[in-house]
Amino acid sequence: MSEQPSTRPRHAPPVGPRELSGRTVLMSGGSRGIGHAIAVALAAQGANLVLLAKTDAPHATLPGTVHSAVDDVEAAGGRGLAVVGDLRSDEDVDRAVAAAVEAFGGVDVVVNNASAIDLSPTESLSMKRWDLMHDINVRGTFRLSQAAMPHLRASARAAAADGAETDSSWRPQILTLSPPLTDAEGRLEPEWFGRHLGYTMAKYGMSMTTLGLSRELADDGVLVNSLWPATLIDTAAVRAMPGGEELIRSARRPQIVADAARAVLTGAVGEPRGEFLVDEQVLESSGVADLRGYAVEEGRELIGDAFLPAALDA
Repeated sequence: MSEQPSTRPRHAPPVGPRELSGRTVLMSGGSRGIGHAIAVALAAQGANLVLLAKTDAPHATLPGTVHSAVDDVEAAGGRGLAVVGDLRSDEDVDRAVAAAVEAFGGVDVVVNNASAIDLSPTESLSMKRWDLMHDINVRGTFRLSQAAMPHLRASARAAAADGAETDSSWRPQILTLSPPLTDAEGRLEPEWFGRHLGYTMAKYGMSMTTLGLSRELADDGVLVNSLWPATLIDTAAVRAMPGGEELIRSARRPQIVADAARAVLTGAVGEPRGEFLVDEQVLESSGVADLRGYAVEEGRELIGDAFLPAALDA
């Protein structure tokens, strides 16, 4: 595995008016990759991170465990809690929510990060892999959000009780790492179904929870949005793909998604509701003009991520 680059963004993403200090974030996954980067970025703002993940012990080939992720959270300035469990288990999900409430008094943010990927075409995709993607991506997103909803509503009520609504008033949120459902004209793109039907169904299922919960929670003061990368991101999953080590040379580092997530959660881009946000657009609208420092290898042409128009020719 090649070394991670040492380059950094030329302009740190601005922090919005809402403080994360003392707020509790419940995240699925987070041991490595994008989830880990988001956890550390939010911890740097003083957030509490409760990570529900299966990685109790080091993997033979993949870096990081839920425990090392908590160490990184605390090193960044936040407080962390590892909950070893399976997102596919209702009991483990309920245990993670209960642990967050017991340790930190509630849940203010849910980040649906955990996701399984298999880009096999239909005839090559085993039903075991299909079930895995739908159990983690769709059911897991639905179930974790469902279990946390009473506490998100309580967070909104507590914020309302603190005083009049202002730009800095707290807004509990659900942020799901999933793609836009349609293009700019509101149309489904058949190409994504044709390329990898099983995976597309699973990721779009996550996005459907954003669409539904944003309406369901609209009157409760809870913001619900999705966030997706504009380009390929350097993750273990990409590196494990055929030709992955070459692909990541045309990718960005996970930090760009983390900084975009922080911008959304702190209100640096206002109060989107039921929106399908793209990382580079979030950062640009929050005042980050130069994104070159996020590239794994600066100067290379970037590969667009799936489900966006720029990736249709890839």
